[in-house]
Amino acid sequence: MTRKTPAAQRKILVTSALPYANGSIHLGHLVEYIQTDIWVRFQKMRGHECWYVCADDTHGTPIMLRAEKEGIRPEQLIDRVWHEHKRDFDGFLIGFDNYYSTNSPENREFASRIYLKLREAGLIERRSIEQFYDPEKAMFLPDRFIKGTCPKCGAKDQYGDSCEACGATYAPTDLIDPYSAVSGAKPVRKASEHYFFTLGKCEAFLKDWTRSGRLQAEAANKMDEWFSAGLADWDISRDAPYFGFEIPEAPGKYFYVWLDAPVGYMASFKKLCDDKGLDFDEYWKPDSTAELYHFIGKDILYFHALFWPAMLAFSGHRTPSAVFAHGFLTVNGQKMSKSRGTFITAESYLKHLNPEWLRYYYAAKLSNTMEDIDLNLEDFTARVNADLIGKFINIASRSAGFIAKRFGGQLGQVPAGQELLARMQQAAGDIAGLYESREYGRALREVMALADLANQYVDSHKPWEIAKQAGREAELHEVCTVAINAFRLLALYLKPVLPKLAENVERFLDIAPLKWSDAGHLLSGHTIREYKHLMTRIDPKQIEAMIEENKQTLVPAPTPEPHSQQRHAEHQQQSAKTEAESPVINIDDFGKVDLRIAKIVNAEQVEGAEKLLKLTLDIGSGTRTVFAGIKSAYKPEDLIGRLTVMVANLAPRKMKFGVSEGMVLAASDERGGPFLLAPDSGAQPGMRVK
Repeated sequence: MTRKTPAAQRKILVTSALPYANGSIHLGHLVEYIQTDIWVRFQKMRGHECWYVCADDTHGTPIMLRAEKEGIRPEQLIDRVWHEHKRDFDGFLIGFDNYYSTNSPENREFASRIYLKLREAGLIERRSIEQFYDPEKAMFLPDRFIKGTCPKCGAKDQYGDSCEACGATYAPTDLIDPYSAVSGAKPVRKASEHYFFTLGKCEAFLKDWTRSGRLQAEAANKMDEWFSAGLADWDISRDAPYFGFEIPEAPGKYFYVWLDAPVGYMASFKKLCDDKGLDFDEYWKPDSTAELYHFIGKDILYFHALFWPAMLAFSGHRTPSAVFAHGFLTVNGQKMSKSRGTFITAESYLKHLNPEWLRYYYAAKLSNTMEDIDLNLEDFTARVNADLIGKFINIASRSAGFIAKRFGGQLGQVPAGQELLARMQQAAGDIAGLYESREYGRALREVMALADLANQYVDSHKPWEIAKQAGREAELHEVCTVAINAFRLLALYLKPVLPKLAENVERFLDIAPLKWSDAGHLLSGHTIREYKHLMTRIDPKQIEAMIEENKQTLVPAPTPEPHSQQRHAEHQQQSAKTEAESPVINIDDFGKVDLRIAKIVNAEQVEGAEKLLKLTLDIGSGTRTVFAGIKSAYKPEDLIGRLTVMVANLAPRKMKFGVSEGMVLAASDERGGPFLLAPDSGAQPGMRVK
């Protein structure tokens, strides 16, 4: 039978960033894959042809050295890690259409082809550079594999690109008494010919592309900073020994992993096309009408918003329709920590907790911005138990039994114009719009508001009391039928987030897999199956057990494997540098700072100021004027009405543009920013942060 294609069907290809094959998947990684999976599932529910591909990122020095340390070939290491990653993704219901590896024949072919096209376009140059070389290992050393004494503060055992004690950045050759983190040997300086992609020649194209609506506003603003600093040529080669693809016509030279990693998107999709008979060129040719979206962390925005579109455009391919960047994850308001047990792996989470609980919590926190999200474990427990059990599951558990016992499992007729159900059906369009724009938190608030209405309906009609009274069978049948229909609509709206729970609901209701268009009709006279419990509450003891399992005593190793737990490991050129931690303070010191919730009631440009915006802040007891250096990241009109946090007892500062009566709090480092801090819902202007 020929499948009927919807008239407005879209063709969509979606990717997530490639996890590095040198560490386990953890809860920080899962923010991205859950965010992407929700969007893909929603598009498929809408009837669009939507494909989701990804792959393990498998090349680079860390892979080579770890395999050597384990006494195995790199191919054996990446195969083992691939199966571990795939197991964890399956456990969290991440529905890849193809999950592949960058160490594939397709990727070698595409990487070589793109490189040769760039060379033909005059965008590849060769030049000799001088690097540190390990004479014992006979290899050139990446910056993060060189250690020594910081030239700024004198701290010992610092990396070759930055000091974790004072936060200074420098060249590896600036280190005092440098040594190889691989062998411990004193490195020597040695020249080698390298290949460079002259990114600066693509600047005019990239300035147009980054301002074409393909990036979020804050991401486009960040790119402007790179343009202002000047686009440097990109070193795309590495010397043997190296685990990766050899550059065509350049024996002993290998593609730097960040060249072939994004090409892995194409390679994974090509494998899917070969398996399913799809037309690869339809999605990648320059005039393609298909849509291409990349979901990434903001730490790798530079590569996806500059290098990658330039590589594609100047090698004869289409560029992404959009790049969606998200923020980082904190746990209980702090960085994930092994010593505190909050550096939680996907594998350990799945031993203790339902993956859909985390999918729901992340979705409830996510928006379409680059703001970080926090996994507060107490809030996680409370929200899941209240929303999914107390609101959603509760509707079915309080009405399904009456349908089974009193009416043989058959629903009654839904009254024409039933007010609750009509209102819930009308919400389908708005909720769809929020999923489409990746405003998952707002979408779930809408869904839970509908769940509140459904529970109010059940509470007001009290079917458990009607059931005790003779002659009210028809009324009981109607109330329970309306409740089950409300439950079905909520399940439909939650299905992108909770696919397994939705599947169990479909089985209980004995219906076909829910599509978004199913919101347009209701179940009348339909027979459902016996209700079985669909989801349990979170027991805080489960959380405690998971945390305890993840606690580790951190003992510094003499020759650490740099970035062994990070997604992109050694190949994070322009990567985030971790700021040095501040000296420890006591509670009295902290108590001197008066932090208040503030509402931005007005925001305006400051004439003659390059970085400042003038903010008028409501702090409950009155308003304050603050000049904030956030102009590069925010438009004034987008700030009005937002809540943030300010230092309320900072001495006023007289500036050229006026008096600043405090300071708003924002986060930033080399990974991005500034990002305004935002309190959780419920906070009010004037509340003290403590």
